[in-house]
Amino acid sequence: MVGEEGAFVLGWDEVLTEEELSVTLKVLCMSEEEFKEYKEQDGWEDDSEDEENSTLSNEALSRLKTPCKKLLYDSVLLTLQSYGSDLKAEQDLLNNKEAYEKLSRREQQALHVRYGQKRILHQLLELVR
Repeated sequence: MVGEEGAFVLGWDEVLTEEELSVTLKVLCMSEEEFKEYKEQDGWEDDSEDEENSTLSNEALSRLKTPCKKLLYDSVLLTLQSYGSDLKAEQDLLNNKEAYEKLSRREQQALHVRYGQKRILHQLLELVR
C-alpha cells in the first residue's frame, strides 16, 4: 500500500501520494468486521463514497475522521522523533550566520532539506490536531 519507499510524500498544499495514504488510512481505521469484508471483496470495487476527499489537500486532511487524524498525528510525532534535532534547533542554525558558514556545502543543503521536511510535518500536526 505504501509503495517502494515505505513512506508517504507530503507537499506544502497536499499529499503527493494521496491514493496510498487514503487507502492506508481507510484500512488501518477499519473495524475488524469492515476489514473482513474488505478482504473478501479484494478491496473496493467502486469507492465513490468519499470521492470529494479523493484529493488529500490540506483542507481535506483537516476534515478527516478523528481516528484517521489521530493515526496521522501519532505517525508524524514518531517521524519527528526520528530526527536528531528539532525544528527550533534547525532554525537557530539557519539564523546563526557564523555557525551556518562553518558547515560544508553538503551540510548546508542537508540542513535546508531537514528544515523543510520538519516544517511540513509540523504543518501536518496542526492540520490533524
